[in-house]
Amino acid sequence: MSEVSYDALRAQAAKRDSEDELSAKRAEFELDDTVYLDGNSLGALPTVVQERVADVISRQWGQLRIRSWEESGWWTAPERIGDRIAPLVGAAPGQIVVGDSTSVNVFKALVAAVRMARDSGEGRDEIVVDATTFPTDGYIAQSAARMTGCTLVPVAPGEVHGVLGPRTAVVLLNHADYRTGRLHDLPALTAAVHDAGALVVWDLCHTAGALPVGLDEHGVDLAVGCTYKYLNGGPGSPAYLYVRADLQARFDSPLPGWNSHAEPFGMRPEFEAADGAVRGRVGTPDILSMLALDAALDVWDGVSIEAVRAKSLALTDFFVECVAAYVPEGRVEVITPAAHEQRGSQVALRCEDAGDVMRRLVEHGVVGDFRAPDVLRFGFTPLYVGFADVERAAGVLARTLGETGTGTGIAG
Repeated sequence: MSEVSYDALRAQAAKRDSEDELSAKRAEFELDDTVYLDGNSLGALPTVVQERVADVISRQWGQLRIRSWEESGWWTAPERIGDRIAPLVGAAPGQIVVGDSTSVNVFKALVAAVRMARDSGEGRDEIVVDATTFPTDGYIAQSAARMTGCTLVPVAPGEVHGVLGPRTAVVLLNHADYRTGRLHDLPALTAAVHDAGALVVWDLCHTAGALPVGLDEHGVDLAVGCTYKYLNGGPGSPAYLYVRADLQARFDSPLPGWNSHAEPFGMRPEFEAADGAVRGRVGTPDILSMLALDAALDVWDGVSIEAVRAKSLALTDFFVECVAAYVPEGRVEVITPAAHEQRGSQVALRCEDAGDVMRRLVEHGVVGDFRAPDVLRFGFTPLYVGFADVERAAGVLARTLGETGTGTGIAG
């Protein structure tokens, strides 16, 4: 490309960064000169977390010790932090509980949904699952089907309408495809599942904190998600479970633990489920990682999820524009949908030597990730990624492809 066009895109990036209403948020994260485009796998560290966790360790655990379950609010942390996540996914308070992993929460949601479907007496015995799902969701669905005597029906999200019927108990779907970033139509698919008399479980791992979800607005039954991607909770931070308010009295968890008992300290041999979202708890909360997440959520204070979505779309549009301008034609293929209503907050490129390309990108200060066999993934976290990052990443990508010997690269 010409030097004039190269300068024009750099100038455009600088102008957009100067006008970005979220730009001040970048200072609330621990960042360096690396262009970090892997927040869809692990979010960057919010600066407030280190001091807060140090207090949890030195004062709450070190000095107060067991008193912190009450005096420091440890016992109610799963629901309190759930209420902090709720606005980011369009949920009213009292419907989200934080704890366990995404996999465990998927299992709880699926089995409980089958039980609720069968309570209606309609003999529903099929679990429909997204055939393109992240592998763990598929594994959990297979196990849940065996345990409940259900038949597993794997289909692509676009084919769900064709398999719904009187035997469908529950449908498990991903809001966004983890490989391509394709955003699936949550409102329409939820409505279709409900029209069939079934329940739906949505996996929000790749959308919560990146775009509006609207759980309450669209009548979603159950949802799960991790907190270490766009919510920046840290490696292995606890996941969450959403149970719509009017379903909570019927939610029959397959993992009833003492933490979900109506009288957890009664130590009674028979189980009696607690009221509300607490039914989603199992065992003792993981306090250290949970309170690190609590601190990380401070970066969302005063942030509109609609503003985050607007910037996400602008960032991904600009990245595609820069890639088209800088990268030799035919060297990569954009497999993320161009339509905004079908795009999450990542751009995926198909590239025949993707693994080697990503390794070289990281060496040159641009961090994304690779999904076998041939996909480069770039995640755009609007709270800390800027337009200059986007332009630089596309330029480094072009030079890196030139280094592999199959492209010409660019100047700069």
